Order: sequence, then structure tokens, then C-alpha cells
Amino acid sequence: MKPAAGTARAAQSGPGLPATSRHCSVDSSAAAAGIPGAAEASTLTAARGRAEVASTRAALVAYGALGLPLAFAALPIYVHVPRLYTEGLGLSLALVGAVLLAARIVDAVTDPLIGWANDRLPRRRLWVALALPALALGMVGLLIPPAGAGALWLFALLVGVSLAYSVATIAYNAWGAEVADTPDARTRFVASREAFALGGVVLAAALPGVLTAGEGEAAGLARLAWVFLPLLAVFGLWTLWRAPVPPRRSGGAAPVWRGLSAALRAPAFARLLAVFAANGIAAAIPSATVLFFVADVLQAEALAGAFLALYFVAAAASLPLWVKLSRRVGKLRAWLVGMVLAVGVFAWAGLLGSGDVVAYGLICVLSGVALGADLSLPPSLLADLIAQGRGATEDARTGPLEAGACFGWWNFVTKANLALAAGLALPLLALLGYTPGARDPAAVAALAGVYGFAPLGLKLAAIALLWRWRHAIEPGISRAGPPPRLQPVNADKLERGEGA
Repeated sequence: MKPAAGTARAAQSGPGLPATSRHCSVDSSAAAAGIPGAAEASTLTAARGRAEVASTRAALVAYGALGLPLAFAALPIYVHVPRLYTEGLGLSLALVGAVLLAARIVDAVTDPLIGWANDRLPRRRLWVALALPALALGMVGLLIPPAGAGALWLFALLVGVSLAYSVATIAYNAWGAEVADTPDARTRFVASREAFALGGVVLAAALPGVLTAGEGEAAGLARLAWVFLPLLAVFGLWTLWRAPVPPRRSGGAAPVWRGLSAALRAPAFARLLAVFAANGIAAAIPSATVLFFVADVLQAEALAGAFLALYFVAAAASLPLWVKLSRRVGKLRAWLVGMVLAVGVFAWAGLLGSGDVVAYGLICVLSGVALGADLSLPPSLLADLIAQGRGATEDARTGPLEAGACFGWWNFVTKANLALAAGLALPLLALLGYTPGARDPAAVAALAGVYGFAPLGLKLAAIALLWRWRHAIEPGISRAGPPPRLQPVNADKLERGEGA
């Protein structure tokens, strides 16, 4: 952030009034007073103001577009692939969980390294452009496995898809963190990305059932892979071609370990990452078990796609709410509100049984609203920390935070959350006697307990840590009250790649 520059812009604009609006008011007054040429000047200023708003929206939309195909690719990996390889190819539930966990162990090395490489060559668009073709090929192989494909095929394709996905998302997230220089602007860029991402998730959740055409889940997922290719081409090119370019930065010169460890040695980032991890694992346990829960606890397998769509539509609809709430009370406190809502929803879900489809529909809406906070606010808090570190070194021992290294660790934790949830929850269900399609009351109760109650402890721990570390994670917030109101994004500077 640049407090001095922000203060200067605020002073030029007047209290609570954007500069464009103020100029429009002055020009209108001049026109009313009959000053020659004032009417024309007023018209031009108003047109310039409308163009600035339209340009800002175009920049936000163009940047967010790539989020749709990336999220479209992520959902089948964690939701549909376990069932495809267990029920379709006959692999055991425990083996699939172990393969998922092993693939994420590979990510433990690759994701941070990709982030470090991004800082060595900070050309975000180039990294994205190189990763997208590899992601397309990997998704086709993963969702259309050949006859007789086993654990080795699953592992190899998961690693390949994960590498391509990591290269694209780390560069893409760093791009969003660098393209604007106010907290409010960063929240809006993150919200745009996540809104498109949720649209991609809804499509990926709903399409398999539509594409099945009575031929089974495997056929629907195979067609889903072919739908993914044009989506990736259209939305990927939209972002690469039309999104605002972040400011040019010189490549980092730090060796691998020093560059990666510098981010972890920064207290604010390390604490935010710990909270993000605890909260993420809590949210990932239901994600890994939701299809089993709907099929065997609710006994409403035909409604699984509708429930997922309802959940993600509610999350997308809630994003403007979280942006507005974060302006009023701060991003950290808004995130806490979302976590508390999720705790209540998880506890309720664990009490459901066969036929409780209306109650579960309401749970999908409420948990979707809570998801909106998880998606939009933590990455925006991270972007703020990166900007603060560049404006003034937060710790003489660590130096400024680098976006690539931070998002490399962030991406690793995101995927590790999902893998740990699958690698722990699925074997636990097997240990408790549950198998897909079970109707034994004890096995069904075990599934309901793992789905609804297992996340509660982690979620409560995340809440406690976030509140304890609140002043380190969001240092700009006043201890006595919410942060001050922020100035709007300057679209002309965004288009020139100068930030907000």
C-alpha cells in the first residue's frame, strides 16, 4: 500500500467524494453560472467518468474470466474422480485416498518451487499461457481413462494435471495481487476471480448429470472433458488478451530455499497461512464426502448435482455481501462472521437423515454463503500483506514478501487441505465400516458424523487463531474500530498497468 499517495488522492477528491464526481460537480456549477464552454466541459467530464467506470468493470471482468475454466477443472478432481476410479474402475476406497494423498506430497515440493520460479521470472501472463495447453491434455486423460487403468495411471495424471494447474493458478493469483494497489481494489479483483470460479464450479457440478444421457457417470465425465477444452480456450484467451497488465517487476535473485523460507519467516504471512490451513481442511472434509453423504445418508443421489449447484450459486451471490461487509468492519472480522456461520451449518448437517432434502437444501444455501467469505477474503488479506511488504519492509530479517513465493505456499496449502481431507476422511470411513452404497445404520451414522461433525474442531481452532492474531494479519485495522473508507479504483491506471 501507499498511504501517502492514498491520502493525497483523498485530499484532492474531497471528503468521501471521488475525484471524477467532484470534477463533475464543479463543471456542472460552472455550466449553471453561464461560463462559456462550461457546458461542453461538463459533458466531456461526465462522459470520461462513465468511461472510467466501464473501463474498471471491463478490467475486473477480463481478469476474472480465467477463474471459470480453472475452477471447472478443479471440481472433478476432488469430487468426481474418487467415485470414477472406485466404482467405475474397481479401485478400493482406501487405495484412491492413498493415491490422492501421494499426489499432494509431490505438490509439497512443486508448488513452492513454481512460486519461486515465478518470482525469478515475474511474467505472469507468460506462465499462464504455457500452462493452459498442458492442463487441457491432462484433464482429458484423467477423466477418460483407458480400460484397465489403475492406481499408477491415476497417480501420473493427477501429478501432471496438478503441475499444470499450479503453474497457471500461482501466476494468475500473483497477477491479481499486483494489478491494484488499494485494499478495496484487491478485494474486488479477488471477488471477480472467485465469481467466475464459482460459475465454473456450478457448470462442472451440473453438467455430468446432464451429459450422462442415461449412460452412466463415466460417460458424463468423458463428455465433460471435451466440454472443458473450448471453455479453457475462450476464457483463457479473454484474460490473456484483455486483462490489465500488472506493473513490471525485476526478477528475484534469491536462491531457492532462501526465497521460499523468507515468506514463511514473515510472521503475518505464516499466521495467515496457518489459519487458512486449519479452516481449509475443515471445509474440505465435506467436499471429499459430499456425494457419499447425499447418496447414502439422504438417499437422494439424483439430487446431488442440484445440491452442488445450489451451494455454489449461493456462494457466488454472497460475494458482493462480503465485499461490502469487509468495507464496514474489515476483511478479517468479515471472515470471522463467515466462519461462525459455517460452524452452525456443519453441526446441523451432522443431524440429518434419510429424506431430509429440504433441510439439506437450506444447509447448502447457508454453507454457500459462508464459502463466499472463505473464497474472497483470505486471498485479499494476503494481497494486502504483499503490498505492505513492498511499501515498507515489515521485518528486517525477511525483507518484502514476494507474490510468487507466497502464492506458491498458498496453492500448496489449498491442495494439501483437499488431499488431507480425502486421505484422512476416506480411510476413516473405511475403518468405521462404511462402503459406498451401504445401508447399515451404523455405517450411515459414521458417514454423517464424519461429514458434519469432524470439521467442527478445526473450524473452531481457525476462529480462535484468527482472532488471536488479528492485529498481525490485518495490521492496517484500528484496534478501536473498523478501517477507514477507501477511494475507488482508478481504471485508467489499471489499463496502463500502473495499479489502482
